[in-house]
Amino acid sequence: MSRTTTTVGASLPDSWEELVTAALLGTDRRTPAGSAPGPGAPSALLDAAAVATVRRRAGLRPARAAERPRPAPADPRPPLPSAAARRLTMLLADRPGAFGGGRRGTAPDLMELLPQWLAAANARGFAAPPAALPALLDAARGRTDLRPAALRFAGPRALWLARFNPDWRFALRSTPGGGTSVPRLHDTEGIRRLWQEGLFAERVALLTALRSRRPATARELLSASWATERAEDRLMFLDSLRTGLGPDDEPFLEQALADRSRNVRATAAELLSALPGSALAERMAVRAGACVAVDRTRDTPTIVVEAPHECDAAMERDGVVARAPAGRGERSWWLGQLVEAAPLGSWSRRLGGRTPREIVALPVADDWQGELHAAWCRAAVRQRDAAWSRALLGEPSAPEAGGPGAVSLAERAKLLGTLDAAERAEWVAGFIETHGLSEAFQLLGVCAVPWAAPVGRAVVDALNIARDAGSYPWSFSGVMGLAERCLDPSEAGRLDALLAVPDEPENASPGAGGYWSEAFQRLVTTLRLRAAMLTELTPAAP
Repeated sequence: MSRTTTTVGASLPDSWEELVTAALLGTDRRTPAGSAPGPGAPSALLDAAAVATVRRRAGLRPARAAERPRPAPADPRPPLPSAAARRLTMLLADRPGAFGGGRRGTAPDLMELLPQWLAAANARGFAAPPAALPALLDAARGRTDLRPAALRFAGPRALWLARFNPDWRFALRSTPGGGTSVPRLHDTEGIRRLWQEGLFAERVALLTALRSRRPATARELLSASWATERAEDRLMFLDSLRTGLGPDDEPFLEQALADRSRNVRATAAELLSALPGSALAERMAVRAGACVAVDRTRDTPTIVVEAPHECDAAMERDGVVARAPAGRGERSWWLGQLVEAAPLGSWSRRLGGRTPREIVALPVADDWQGELHAAWCRAAVRQRDAAWSRALLGEPSAPEAGGPGAVSLAERAKLLGTLDAAERAEWVAGFIETHGLSEAFQLLGVCAVPWAAPVGRAVVDALNIARDAGSYPWSFSGVMGLAERCLDPSEAGRLDALLAVPDEPENASPGAGGYWSEAFQRLVTTLRLRAAMLTELTPAAP
């Protein structure tokens, strides 16, 4: 360094921030203090920065070496078969939106197959390959529906890895005990300390874990601190009592009916109404029974309704919301809440010993049928009453498309959820055969996967009918997507005859035949891919 440069460099300020600012703005606009403007200013600035850099580095005190992270925990589960590991890499490499918003062609959507692959791998107890963990965590980060299965498959090493990347911290929050270990059941002091001192998420994880194994212990913890909890926290904690809900919870829930928060009161009332033997359920049965009766003086026995004329303080305490939503009459609003919360078993006694099917078949006077049956639908779903669900659903071939009590497709789907898988499949198959696929999309979503044979046959036959009729193919894209994920892979052979481009009727949509052919080719390819995935996950016999 020349004498001139040394002198200028030494005279420039020591402030690193000032040097950076001058460099960003340029020496023509801002000359650092101690430096003369002109053609030599840029060189002087660089010399000063070099000196400042050496000074900063030389003045840095050596820091204590960071503690090396502990090794990742071992995963005792058996490793994936090599073919399945390669398949996982392919599924994780696929990205949503690869086909854009246009024509998909015949290629399967691999990301939509990942949930099924994870479910099958978890059912067989395999461990995730360590090299696949980053991509697996990235996929779960982008899709919350994948997280439970992905984190179960990823195992303890994923939690270890998530502590080093803020983008993966969701894994610690999503896994009970991910952020902190839940004390063992016999560690009474550890449970008490975590409940009193833990963060909200830790307390929720603790309560959830205890509720699934020791419901009484969880309830006692919650009862001890109930009065000091925030309203929003009380609501979340109370919701955890759905797990293992039983008669022993009734005294605590009765106390919660007097809570300061309306949402807490409503949740407590809902939980109590799900206990048919609770005092609240009996109170609601008396109130609802006073509003509904059978008039035997008519030629045909008819249900008559006298809705409540007021919502008193006792009704509000039991969870009845006094203010009706916009567009709803107050009296019908109150009636619906009373009927929904009343035990369904009480109606047979109050309506002449009739069965649920006989009660639902009775005519209802004065246009109250829709309101009454809709409330019975909600009660059947809440109380998981299959007999009432069957009565309200009616026969799937009924001309009213679903039975006298089903007010919407969403209600029918909820009622079907109370039936066992085989009965549900038979009902949905019958519905499709009578009413077609356009009305059945929501109902297909509640069927067990893979679809039972009756549902699969009904869906394929209905698609074939729509194809032969030259229907607009894009109207069935949602059902096709469901079929790719839910149709049993063994159905692929039945679809081979549908792969050719059909002759288009005169009134068909232009180009519909080509689109139908593409859709069926993609469906068959996807089904065979799913079959191959399951084969790869099945260990070879020794």
